[in-house]
Amino acid sequence: MKQLIQDRQLFMRRIFLMCYDMLAVFVASMFALIIRFDLNFYNVPTEYLNEVWRTLPYMMVITLIIFWALRLYSSLWSYAGALEMMYVVSACILDAIVVAALILVRNWGDMFPVPRSFYILYGLFLLVLIMGCRYSYRGLRAIRNMRRDGTYRRNVLVIGAGEAGNQLIKEINNSRYVKKKVVGVIDDDKTKIGNYIHGAKVIGDRSCIRDKVLELHVHEIIIAMPSASPKQMKGILDICKETGCELKRLPGIYQLVNGEVGISKLKDVDVNDLLGREPVMVNLESIMGYVSGKVIMVTGGGGSIGSELCRQIAGHKPKQLIILDIYENTTYDIQNELKVKFPDLDLVVLIGSVRNTNRMNWIFETYHPEIIYHAAAHKHVPLMEESPNEAIKNNVLGTWKIVQAADRYHVKRFVMISTDKAVNPTNIMGASKRICEMIIQTYNKRSETEYVAVRFGNVLGSNGSVIPLFKKQIERGGPVTVTDPNIVRYFMTIPEAVSLVLQAGAYAKGGEIFVLDMGEPVKILDLAKNLILLSGHKPDEDIQIVFTGLRPGEKLYEEMLMDEEGLQDTENNLIHIGKPIELDEGKFLEQLEELKEYVVTEPSDIREWVKKIVPTYQPKEE
Repeated sequence: MKQLIQDRQLFMRRIFLMCYDMLAVFVASMFALIIRFDLNFYNVPTEYLNEVWRTLPYMMVITLIIFWALRLYSSLWSYAGALEMMYVVSACILDAIVVAALILVRNWGDMFPVPRSFYILYGLFLLVLIMGCRYSYRGLRAIRNMRRDGTYRRNVLVIGAGEAGNQLIKEINNSRYVKKKVVGVIDDDKTKIGNYIHGAKVIGDRSCIRDKVLELHVHEIIIAMPSASPKQMKGILDICKETGCELKRLPGIYQLVNGEVGISKLKDVDVNDLLGREPVMVNLESIMGYVSGKVIMVTGGGGSIGSELCRQIAGHKPKQLIILDIYENTTYDIQNELKVKFPDLDLVVLIGSVRNTNRMNWIFETYHPEIIYHAAAHKHVPLMEESPNEAIKNNVLGTWKIVQAADRYHVKRFVMISTDKAVNPTNIMGASKRICEMIIQTYNKRSETEYVAVRFGNVLGSNGSVIPLFKKQIERGGPVTVTDPNIVRYFMTIPEAVSLVLQAGAYAKGGEIFVLDMGEPVKILDLAKNLILLSGHKPDEDIQIVFTGLRPGEKLYEEMLMDEEGLQDTENNLIHIGKPIELDEGKFLEQLEELKEYVVTEPSDIREWVKKIVPTYQPKEE
């Protein structure tokens, strides 16, 4: 029914335009004669009027045919731009030429059936009338858009007077759905200041952003600088975030190249933009040959790191990709995503626990994985402090069992995801991961399988990380909770961390602990303040920041290496190799057996046993 109504409206609109165009032909031809004779209709010779009257029906038919051929009845005139204007001009010029030819052919031998100026004046008047009609659609929309629901639209300041800003302002002005009004444009190019873009004035450079926001009552700032470097973007954001305005930006330069600049492509400014560093770039094409044609298994494949591993591996044509996870909801999500993106991928999705020996043996015997990425683990520090036995059961015993299965079934390479919290651990999660690294080191010497570990810090936006927590707290109106004003952490994005994990896997020869360069540490308090500012609020005025004290097992800062470890470089200057620490492997395996038997009794003092295995473990309360 809705489609029928729309079709009928379109049909009536075309009929109206055709009727108007026939009237325009009549008016243009009459005016062309009257202008020639000093605007006095009675001075026009009868023979000229008769000729125009006789030719008028043919002129109307010719006009309708030409206008139809040049799509003047199928364009959306509410959004008319330069291309539609070109069609109108071309149609009117062609119409005037054909009409002139028609009159001259009909009056062959008579050199002046109408005045010579008639042809030019007719074409000009027709152009004015047609342009006035078609572009009045845009004018009416502009007037209607001045007010919406009785109130003015949100005032917007656009930063960037380049092509992206030009397209963005044009779309804001033309769209019936966007309740925004561009009140000014900012650009550092002095030659652009004072000029106008679609009615919006370039009012100054970045130094005047704060003043102009107050002066023009700006509600929202849109950054239209798709080619800006992270450093340039951070400089702009450091100014904009102090204004209290809502911030949005265009995602990237490819949007401009593909002609996709528009309101629908805007996204909220993210805290990633405030890291102020270039994203870590890894040429995976050059190093991912080692997964192509192989059977790959990712444990914990439904988690933040595991799912991104699956995405990047799936794009490099493995023979088969096996996702193993105990939590079915996120695993179901990544399964559906990969099926859509990679319909030809041989994908196997299994639910199971790495702690289940029989389940692991069945999986290895059935699918024979050649490379394993072990991302399954309990990683939440405070929760594991409350349930230390579960940290040992899942992280240590789970890793041990899958490492044994990899040895038993001759897996070629085993890459374990570790953490900077394994260095001089103060919490049970970090200590459990340190034991996992020791298992990797021990079994690498006893097996044909190449066992390696990759150690890195916090991942922005991962499940359970601080950024999603802060965002939820801000949405609720605060307060935002920070444990300590001096706490710092290393951060990477999920794709960055995973791409480096994959490259480390390519470098693996067995026994290494790869350490990823996480850049400069970031203060958690600064992250909290920036997120509040980017949400259009002021810290400690609109949204309160509350310090709750360090949680059990939490450090003020994390380390990437222990004192005993040295660093070796790799081809990638962001990936280093920590020198393995010597350990008594026989004694270590005995301790593991004892730990396995002891932890299932649900002891209350598992930390004392862990300290015997990991001498660098110092629980926080000590």
